[in-house]
Amino acid sequence: MKDIIIIGGGPSGLTAAIYALRGGKSVLLFEGGSYGGQISQSHSVENYPGFEHISGMDFSANLHSQAQSYGCEFRSETVTGVTDGDIKKVVTDSGAYEARAVIFALGARARRSGLENEKELIGRGLSYCALCDGNFFRGRDVAVVGGGSTALHDAVYLSELCKKVYLIHRRDTFRAEEKLVQRVSAAENIELILDSVLLSAHGDPILKNITVKNKKDGNETSLAVNGLFLAIGQEPMTAGFADILPLDENGYVIAGEDCEVKDGIYVCGDCRKKAVRQLTTAVADGTVAATKALEFLQ
Repeated sequence: MKDIIIIGGGPSGLTAAIYALRGGKSVLLFEGGSYGGQISQSHSVENYPGFEHISGMDFSANLHSQAQSYGCEFRSETVTGVTDGDIKKVVTDSGAYEARAVIFALGARARRSGLENEKELIGRGLSYCALCDGNFFRGRDVAVVGGGSTALHDAVYLSELCKKVYLIHRRDTFRAEEKLVQRVSAAENIELILDSVLLSAHGDPILKNITVKNKKDGNETSLAVNGLFLAIGQEPMTAGFADILPLDENGYVIAGEDCEVKDGIYVCGDCRKKAVRQLTTAVADGTVAATKALEFLQ
Protein backbone atom coordinates (compact mmCIF):
# COMPACT_ATOMS: atom_id res chain seq x y z
CA MET A 1 0.00 0.00 0.00
CA LYS A 2 1.19 3.52 -0.84
CA ASP A 3 0.68 6.72 1.08
CA ILE A 4 -0.48 8.58 -2.03
CA ILE A 5 -1.57 7.49 -5.48
CA ILE A 6 -1.57 10.16 -8.19
CA ILE A 7 -3.65 9.66 -11.33
CA GLY A 8 -2.12 11.59 -14.21
CA GLY A 9 1.45 12.44 -15.21
CA GLY A 10 1.09 15.99 -16.48
CA PRO A 11 2.74 19.03 -14.83
CA SER A 12 0.26 19.12 -11.94
CA GLY A 13 0.56 15.40 -11.19
CA LEU A 14 4.36 15.39 -11.42
CA THR A 15 4.57 18.49 -9.22
CA ALA A 16 2.30 16.84 -6.66
CA ALA A 17 4.57 13.80 -6.70
CA ILE A 18 7.67 15.92 -6.08
CA TYR A 19 6.11 17.69 -3.09
CA ALA A 20 4.66 14.49 -1.63
CA LEU A 21 7.99 12.68 -1.93
CA ARG A 22 9.86 15.58 -0.34
CA GLY A 23 7.31 15.29 2.46
CA GLY A 24 8.55 11.77 3.11
CA LYS A 25 5.59 9.86 1.66
CA SER A 26 5.55 6.93 -0.74
CA VAL A 27 4.01 7.80 -4.11
CA LEU A 28 2.70 5.73 -7.00
CA LEU A 29 1.80 7.65 -10.16
CA PHE A 30 -0.32 6.27 -13.00
CA GLU A 31 -0.19 7.63 -16.54
CA GLY A 32 -1.95 5.78 -19.32
CA GLY A 33 -0.49 7.94 -22.08
CA SER A 34 2.71 9.98 -22.26
CA TYR A 35 4.18 11.94 -19.36
CA GLY A 36 4.00 15.70 -19.46
CA GLY A 37 0.41 16.17 -20.58
CA GLN A 38 -0.51 18.70 -23.25
CA ILE A 39 2.49 20.96 -22.56
CA SER A 40 4.82 18.27 -23.91
CA GLN A 41 3.31 18.97 -27.35
CA SER A 42 4.22 22.66 -27.20
CA HIS A 43 6.99 23.78 -29.52
CA SER A 44 7.99 26.61 -27.23
CA VAL A 45 7.14 27.62 -23.64
CA GLU A 46 7.93 31.30 -23.11
CA ASN A 47 5.66 32.35 -20.23
CA TYR A 48 6.90 30.10 -17.42
CA PRO A 49 8.87 32.11 -14.81
CA GLY A 50 12.59 31.41 -14.90
CA PHE A 51 12.69 30.16 -18.49
CA GLU A 52 12.93 32.63 -21.33
CA HIS A 53 12.46 29.69 -23.66
CA ILE A 54 12.11 25.93 -23.20
CA SER A 55 10.36 23.29 -25.28
CA GLY A 56 7.35 21.61 -23.73
CA MET A 57 9.00 18.23 -24.18
CA ASP A 58 12.14 19.31 -22.30
CA PHE A 59 10.06 20.85 -19.52
CA SER A 60 8.08 17.64 -19.11
CA ALA A 61 11.19 15.47 -19.21
CA ASN A 62 12.80 17.58 -16.48
CA LEU A 63 9.73 17.24 -14.24
CA HIS A 64 9.58 13.48 -14.76
CA SER A 65 13.29 13.09 -14.06
CA GLN A 66 13.02 15.14 -10.88
CA ALA A 67 10.11 13.08 -9.55
CA GLN A 68 11.96 9.89 -10.44
CA SER A 69 15.09 11.07 -8.63
CA TYR A 70 13.05 11.48 -5.43
CA GLY A 71 11.80 7.91 -5.67
CA CYS A 72 8.43 8.16 -7.40
CA GLU A 73 7.10 4.84 -8.67
CA PHE A 74 5.58 5.08 -12.15
CA ARG A 75 3.18 2.70 -13.86
CA SER A 76 1.93 3.01 -17.45
CA GLU A 77 -1.59 1.86 -16.71
CA THR A 78 -5.00 3.41 -17.31
CA VAL A 79 -7.08 3.94 -14.17
CA THR A 80 -10.65 2.72 -14.64
CA GLY A 81 -12.10 3.37 -11.19
CA VAL A 82 -11.50 4.53 -7.63
CA THR A 83 -13.27 3.37 -4.47
CA ASP A 84 -13.39 5.68 -1.46
CA GLY A 85 -12.94 4.62 2.16
CA ASP A 86 -10.35 4.75 4.90
CA ILE A 87 -8.17 2.94 2.41
CA LYS A 88 -8.66 4.02 -1.20
CA LYS A 89 -8.69 1.33 -3.90
CA VAL A 90 -7.50 2.30 -7.37
CA VAL A 91 -8.38 -0.09 -10.18
CA THR A 92 -6.48 -0.04 -13.48
CA ASP A 93 -6.54 -2.02 -16.69
CA SER A 94 -3.84 -4.23 -15.17
CA GLY A 95 -4.67 -4.58 -11.48
CA ALA A 96 -5.79 -2.98 -8.22
CA TYR A 97 -3.79 -0.85 -5.79
CA GLU A 98 -4.36 0.71 -2.36
CA ALA A 99 -3.43 4.07 -0.88
CA ARG A 100 -4.32 6.29 2.05
CA ALA A 101 -4.90 9.30 -0.23
CA VAL A 102 -5.54 9.87 -3.94
CA ILE A 103 -4.75 12.93 -6.06
CA PHE A 104 -6.62 13.25 -9.36
CA ALA A 105 -4.49 15.03 -11.97
CA LEU A 106 -6.55 13.87 -14.95
CA GLY A 107 -5.81 16.79 -17.24
CA ALA A 108 -7.73 17.73 -20.36
CA ARG A 109 -7.60 17.05 -24.07
CA ALA A 110 -8.19 19.12 -27.17
CA ARG A 111 -11.89 19.75 -27.75
CA ARG A 112 -13.40 18.14 -30.84
CA SER A 113 -15.03 20.38 -33.44
CA GLY A 114 -18.11 18.33 -34.19
CA LEU A 115 -17.40 18.03 -37.92
CA GLU A 116 -19.43 15.22 -39.44
CA ASN A 117 -16.33 13.39 -40.70
CA GLU A 118 -13.92 14.52 -37.98
CA LYS A 119 -13.09 11.02 -36.76
CA GLU A 120 -12.43 9.76 -40.29
CA LEU A 121 -10.03 12.62 -41.08
CA ILE A 122 -7.88 12.29 -37.94
CA GLY A 123 -4.42 11.31 -39.16
CA ARG A 124 -5.49 12.00 -42.74
CA GLY A 125 -4.96 15.74 -42.66
CA LEU A 126 -6.73 16.67 -39.43
CA SER A 127 -4.69 17.05 -36.24
CA TYR A 128 -4.92 18.52 -32.75
CA CYS A 129 -1.14 18.85 -32.32
CA ALA A 130 0.95 21.09 -34.57
CA LEU A 131 4.22 20.05 -32.92
CA CYS A 132 3.42 16.37 -33.39
CA ASP A 133 2.26 16.51 -36.99
CA GLY A 134 3.39 19.81 -38.47
CA ASN A 135 6.44 18.36 -40.20
CA PHE A 136 4.19 16.15 -42.34
CA PHE A 137 2.96 19.32 -44.07
CA ARG A 138 6.31 20.99 -44.76
CA GLY A 139 6.03 23.26 -47.81
CA ARG A 140 2.26 22.83 -48.07
CA ASP A 141 -0.85 24.87 -47.22
CA VAL A 142 -2.58 24.37 -43.85
CA ALA A 143 -5.25 25.95 -41.67
CA VAL A 144 -5.40 26.52 -37.91
CA VAL A 145 -8.75 27.03 -36.17
CA GLY A 146 -8.83 28.92 -32.86
CA GLY A 147 -8.13 32.26 -31.24
CA GLY A 148 -6.26 31.48 -28.02
CA SER A 149 -2.58 31.11 -27.22
CA THR A 150 -2.43 27.52 -28.42
CA ALA A 151 -3.86 28.39 -31.84
CA LEU A 152 -1.49 31.32 -32.30
CA HIS A 153 1.53 29.31 -31.14
CA ASP A 154 0.52 26.63 -33.64
CA ALA A 155 0.21 29.17 -36.44
CA VAL A 156 3.65 30.65 -35.74
CA TYR A 157 5.25 27.21 -35.55
CA LEU A 158 3.59 26.04 -38.76
CA SER A 159 4.55 29.24 -40.58
CA GLU A 160 8.18 28.14 -40.22
CA LEU A 161 7.41 24.85 -41.97
CA CYS A 162 4.53 25.43 -44.33
CA LYS A 163 4.04 27.49 -47.46
CA LYS A 164 0.81 29.10 -46.27
CA VAL A 165 -1.07 29.15 -42.96
CA TYR A 166 -4.71 30.25 -42.70
CA LEU A 167 -5.64 31.26 -39.14
CA ILE A 168 -9.42 31.02 -38.72
CA HIS A 169 -11.09 32.62 -35.71
CA ARG A 170 -14.76 33.22 -34.97
CA ARG A 171 -14.12 36.69 -33.52
CA ASP A 172 -12.28 39.77 -34.80
CA THR A 173 -9.83 39.86 -31.88
CA PHE A 174 -7.65 37.20 -30.27
CA ARG A 175 -7.57 36.01 -26.66
CA ALA A 176 -3.81 35.40 -26.70
CA GLU A 177 -1.18 37.70 -25.18
CA GLU A 178 -0.31 40.75 -27.27
CA LYS A 179 3.29 39.71 -27.95
CA LEU A 180 2.06 36.52 -29.58
CA VAL A 181 -0.55 38.39 -31.63
CA GLN A 182 2.22 40.66 -32.92
CA ARG A 183 4.29 37.65 -34.02
CA VAL A 184 1.34 36.26 -35.95
CA SER A 185 0.68 39.62 -37.62
CA ALA A 186 4.32 39.93 -38.62
CA ALA A 187 4.47 36.52 -40.33
CA GLU A 188 4.16 37.05 -44.08
CA ASN A 189 2.71 33.60 -44.80
CA ILE A 190 -0.04 33.69 -42.15
CA GLU A 191 -3.40 34.90 -43.47
CA LEU A 192 -6.02 35.87 -40.89
CA ILE A 193 -9.61 34.83 -41.57
CA LEU A 194 -11.58 36.50 -38.79
CA ASP A 195 -15.26 36.55 -37.83
CA SER A 196 -15.45 33.13 -39.46
CA VAL A 197 -16.28 29.57 -38.53
CA LEU A 198 -15.30 26.20 -39.94
CA LEU A 199 -18.31 24.66 -41.68
CA SER A 200 -16.92 21.46 -43.18
CA ALA A 201 -13.82 19.56 -44.24
CA HIS A 202 -13.64 17.55 -47.44
CA GLY A 203 -11.51 14.65 -48.59
CA ASP A 204 -11.88 10.94 -49.11
CA PRO A 205 -9.81 9.66 -47.53
CA ILE A 206 -7.22 12.51 -47.42
CA LEU A 207 -8.16 16.12 -46.58
CA LYS A 208 -8.24 18.32 -49.68
CA ASN A 209 -10.15 21.46 -48.70
CA ILE A 210 -12.30 23.11 -46.06
CA THR A 211 -15.30 25.45 -46.17
CA VAL A 212 -15.35 28.56 -43.98
CA LYS A 213 -18.33 30.86 -43.36
CA ASN A 214 -18.08 34.54 -42.50
CA LYS A 215 -20.44 35.26 -39.59
CA LYS A 216 -21.10 38.86 -40.61
CA ASP A 217 -21.95 38.60 -44.29
CA GLY A 218 -22.75 34.87 -44.53
CA ASN A 219 -20.33 34.30 -47.40
CA GLU A 220 -18.81 30.84 -47.67
CA THR A 221 -15.25 30.30 -48.87
CA SER A 222 -13.49 27.11 -49.92
CA LEU A 223 -9.81 26.84 -48.98
CA ALA A 224 -7.53 24.23 -50.51
CA VAL A 225 -5.44 22.89 -47.63
CA ASN A 226 -3.51 19.70 -46.91
CA GLY A 227 -3.61 20.08 -43.15
CA LEU A 228 -6.20 21.24 -40.62
CA PHE A 229 -5.14 21.91 -37.02
CA LEU A 230 -7.86 22.39 -34.41
CA ALA A 231 -7.05 24.46 -31.32
CA ILE A 232 -10.51 25.36 -30.03
CA GLY A 233 -10.19 24.71 -26.32
CA GLN A 234 -10.11 21.77 -23.97
CA GLU A 235 -12.38 19.21 -22.36
CA PRO A 236 -11.54 17.52 -19.03
CA MET A 237 -10.57 13.84 -18.92
CA THR A 238 -12.97 13.09 -16.08
CA ALA A 239 -15.27 10.58 -17.79
CA GLY A 240 -15.70 7.52 -15.61
CA PHE A 241 -15.12 9.27 -12.29
CA ALA A 242 -18.50 10.93 -11.70
CA ASP A 243 -19.19 8.44 -8.90
CA ILE A 244 -16.35 9.79 -6.77
CA LEU A 245 -15.77 13.34 -8.07
CA PRO A 246 -18.28 16.23 -8.08
CA LEU A 247 -18.44 17.48 -11.68
CA ASP A 248 -19.98 20.61 -13.18
CA GLU A 249 -22.05 20.66 -16.36
CA ASN A 250 -18.87 20.70 -18.47
CA GLY A 251 -17.21 17.81 -16.66
CA TYR A 252 -14.74 19.83 -14.59
CA VAL A 253 -14.15 18.80 -10.98
CA ILE A 254 -15.72 21.17 -8.46
CA ALA A 255 -13.08 22.01 -5.87
CA GLY A 256 -11.81 25.23 -4.33
CA GLU A 257 -8.33 26.70 -4.33
CA ASP A 258 -7.36 24.20 -1.63
CA CYS A 259 -7.84 21.45 -4.27
CA GLU A 260 -9.68 19.28 -1.73
CA VAL A 261 -12.69 17.20 -2.72
CA LYS A 262 -12.94 15.49 0.66
CA ASP A 263 -10.55 14.01 3.23
CA GLY A 264 -8.05 11.90 1.33
CA ILE A 265 -9.31 12.92 -2.14
CA TYR A 266 -7.73 15.84 -3.99
CA VAL A 267 -7.70 17.26 -7.51
CA CYS A 268 -5.23 19.42 -9.41
CA GLY A 269 -4.52 20.83 -12.85
CA ASP A 270 -6.63 21.46 -15.91
CA CYS A 271 -9.44 19.10 -14.88
CA ARG A 272 -10.33 21.36 -11.92
CA LYS A 273 -13.01 24.04 -12.34
CA LYS A 274 -11.19 27.39 -12.28
CA ALA A 275 -10.84 30.66 -14.16
CA VAL A 276 -7.28 30.30 -15.48
CA ARG A 277 -5.66 27.16 -16.95
CA GLN A 278 -1.98 27.74 -17.57
CA LEU A 279 1.22 25.81 -16.92
CA THR A 280 1.85 27.99 -13.86
CA THR A 281 -1.60 27.30 -12.39
CA ALA A 282 -1.22 23.56 -13.05
CA VAL A 283 2.00 23.26 -11.04
CA ALA A 284 0.50 25.53 -8.36
CA ASP A 285 -2.45 23.14 -8.05
CA GLY A 286 -0.05 20.21 -7.76
CA THR A 287 1.75 21.94 -4.93
CA VAL A 288 -1.47 22.70 -3.06
CA ALA A 289 -2.99 19.24 -3.56
CA ALA A 290 0.13 17.48 -2.31
CA THR A 291 0.39 19.82 0.69
CA LYS A 292 -3.23 19.14 1.64
CA ALA A 293 -2.67 15.40 1.26
CA LEU A 294 0.39 15.60 3.52
CA GLU A 295 -1.64 17.47 6.15
CA PHE A 296 -4.33 14.80 5.98
CA LEU A 297 -1.86 11.93 6.33
CA GLN A 298 -0.11 13.56 9.25
